[in-house]
Amino acid sequence: MNAADQTADTATGTTADTGQPRLADYTTLRLGGPARRFVSADTSEAVVAAVRAADDAGEPVLLLGGGSNLVVADDGFAGTLVRIGSTGWTRDGDVVEAAAGQEWDAFVTELVDAGLGGLECLSGIPGSVGATPIQNVGAYGCEVAESIVSVELYDRTAREIRTVPAGELGFAYRTSVLKGTERGVVLSVRFRIDPSGESAPVRYAELARTLGVEIGARVPAAQARAAVLGLRRGKGMVLDPADHDTWSAGSFFTNPIVPAADVEATLARITETAGEPPQYPADGGVKLSAAWLIERAGFGKGHPGPGGRVSLSAKHTLALTNRGGAATADLLALAREVRDGVEARFGVRLRPEPLLIGCAL
Repeated sequence: MNAADQTADTATGTTADTGQPRLADYTTLRLGGPARRFVSADTSEAVVAAVRAADDAGEPVLLLGGGSNLVVADDGFAGTLVRIGSTGWTRDGDVVEAAAGQEWDAFVTELVDAGLGGLECLSGIPGSVGATPIQNVGAYGCEVAESIVSVELYDRTAREIRTVPAGELGFAYRTSVLKGTERGVVLSVRFRIDPSGESAPVRYAELARTLGVEIGARVPAAQARAAVLGLRRGKGMVLDPADHDTWSAGSFFTNPIVPAADVEATLARITETAGEPPQYPADGGVKLSAAWLIERAGFGKGHPGPGGRVSLSAKHTLALTNRGGAATADLLALAREVRDGVEARFGVRLRPEPLLIGCAL
C-alpha cells in the first residue's frame, strides 16, 4: 500500500486507506476482490476502536490476520476490512501470552529458540496467533486446544473485553465456539508451554518415523520443529512465493467424520470399490482421510481446474492452489468438482476448512 494513499485516523490509532485494496494482496491464495474500506490496527485498543466504529456505522466487518484461512469472492468485501497488526508476546512462568496479529510461525520459532516446548509440532503453519483458537488449528498429532489457557476477546454484542478460559471455547476438530460467528474478536491468546524445552509427546506416526522414535516419545523441541518443517515443505505446506504449490489456504477440506450409525455402511461402500480406507477414532464416529478419498475418487496430485489457472497441489491433494492469474471462481469450480466427485463415488461429503467470504461451494 502506498503511504500517499493513506489517511491517519488519530482518534482510533488506525490507518484508513482511501482506495480499494484487493484482498488478493493479503491472502495466501492471492485471490479476492477489493474491500470498501481498509483499516490497519496495530494494537488491541486500535482493533477494538476500529470494530466499534464500524459497528456504530452499521458497516460489515472482516477481520484479517495472516490471510491464510480465507477464500474471498472476486467481488471482494462490501464493508470494512480490519487488518490486525498487533505483535509480540510475553511470558509469566509456564504461560505465554501472544498478540492476535503476531505471525504464528515466528512466534513458534521464538518459543523454540528460547528453549520452550509445547507448540513445535505446529511449526510452519501460516497465519496469525489470533486465528488459531477459532479453528482449533492442528497438525502432526497436536492441536492448539491442548495448550491454550484462555483467550482475550472483544465481545461485539456486550461491547466489552472479556477473558474466556479454554474450557468455555468449545474446542472440537478444527472448530470452536468462535468459528462461524462474528461476535468475538480475538485480541490475544495465552498458551501453556513446557520450560524444559522438550517437545509435546509425538503422536503422529509419520513424524515419529522421521524422528526415529516411538509414538509417545518426547524429543528436544528444536528437533521436532525441524522434522515438522521438513515434512511440511515436502507437501508444499510452507509458504514460498516462488512455489505455486504453496499459493493455497493449506488443507482445503477437513477430514470427514462419519457418524457412528453410518460407519458400517459407509466403510463397506468405500471398501467395495477402493479398498479399506484409513480410519481414526473420533467423537461420535470415525474420522476418514480426505486426501485418501480425493485420490481414490480420481483426483490425483496436480489435477487441473479451469484453464489450468488452479489445480490440486502437485505435492498434496488436500491443497487447492493458485497457479497464477486465477480467480476465486476458478478455485471454487475445482473445489466443487472434487467435493462432488468424492460424494458421488463414496457417499461422503467433504467440508471446506477455510472461511468463505462472499462466496459458497
